[in-house]
Amino acid sequence: MNKTQYCDGINRRDFLRVGAMAGIGLSLSNYLSMANAAEVAAAKGKAGIFIRLAGGPSHIDTFDMKPAAPDEYRGDFKPIKTNVAGIEICEHLPRLATVADKFSILRGVSHTLAAHELGSLYMNTGNKPLPSLLFPCYGSVVAREKGSIPEMPPFVAIPNFDNAAAGYLGVEYGPLEVGSEPKKGQALKIRGLTLNGVTLEEVERRHDLVKRFDTAFGSISQEDRLLSGMDKFGQKAYAMMRSNKAREAFDLSRESASITAMFGEEGFQQSCLLAVRLVESGIKFVTVSLGGWDTHYDNFNALKTKLLPNLDGGLAGLFCALEAKGLYSSTGVFVTGEFGRTPKVKGTGRDHYPRSMFCLLGGGGLKGGQIIGESDARAEQPKDKAITPDDVAATFYKTLGIDPTKEYHTPGGRPVMITRYGTPIPELLA
Repeated sequence: MNKTQYCDGINRRDFLRVGAMAGIGLSLSNYLSMANAAEVAAAKGKAGIFIRLAGGPSHIDTFDMKPAAPDEYRGDFKPIKTNVAGIEICEHLPRLATVADKFSILRGVSHTLAAHELGSLYMNTGNKPLPSLLFPCYGSVVAREKGSIPEMPPFVAIPNFDNAAAGYLGVEYGPLEVGSEPKKGQALKIRGLTLNGVTLEEVERRHDLVKRFDTAFGSISQEDRLLSGMDKFGQKAYAMMRSNKAREAFDLSRESASITAMFGEEGFQQSCLLAVRLVESGIKFVTVSLGGWDTHYDNFNALKTKLLPNLDGGLAGLFCALEAKGLYSSTGVFVTGEFGRTPKVKGTGRDHYPRSMFCLLGGGGLKGGQIIGESDARAEQPKDKAITPDDVAATFYKTLGIDPTKEYHTPGGRPVMITRYGTPIPELLA
């Protein structure tokens, strides 16, 4: 195959195709747009799982260790080898070390927002926050683009998510928040979904009453976007309440012993198990949150005794369960906090540090078992080219079959691309 490329990045075969298509009125931009659409349509990712490490995990103590750095930088932990030659991660992530071929580590991810709220908005949406516009999170975009199957929501958050997760898309595309972490071997009780002794006949009678009110005030709902979105959300909740399939999806007691054994009893680990079940049931996007990473004090003890073992068991279990159920290649997984932490230790902790951080991406047809990007010798900044949150977002969207350059319109008619400035990372795309 001839792989000769011209200075604009077009290979010889595509150049000949463009020339032929010009004869029927298609320009270069037309062709490239069609090619991008074909790539998106061929994406392997059918669903996504977003793991939010709220508080900002330390990159230098987890996935970007610097054992040769001075003592006040490298901290207390040592790196260990993984099942991929040349890749090392923290000694307190032993299970993840055995499945490192299932994900890629992005190092030298960098931005400038050191406040929790702003950093979270950036990393949860792939768009740098603006005071005049609230961007939708990944799950809301997926809900808009992929819709949902009957009786199931398109987007679930475990246990909850930010209040305005859907941004300018509106409440219709917000998440179903389950409200609490699941417990091993139990059905998760979700307000508005669990019957709690109420019969389906009683639910039907109440729903008929609501429908009569909807008929009386329907014109108001249609004119008000918020009310309209809430009405659609309520209809979906009602369908779920009546559905055995929906209730069973949230019931961990129905999971097989072999899959259950992959996870510990901690809430986050059971949340990861639930995320796998929900994707298996047809839900398009699940967000799982694990907080506690704001380690200004007692950083090393908190990481060693609680945070890292919990993350290790939950995330390793998630990758293994996805593979065991045949869902790994069709489910994109994105793991990130809002920023990293200061490479230089301050007392017993590390402070906020957005200039260098890590992200993990795996599944969904993404190439695993590699390191993309690099930080400098002390993990203070990218060594060469920085990876932006926008680039990571564009990559994640593309593997889910969503064109990151697609244009939406805000309620006021303002055109906005899904990801304004991101470019997919080519090393990750299979």
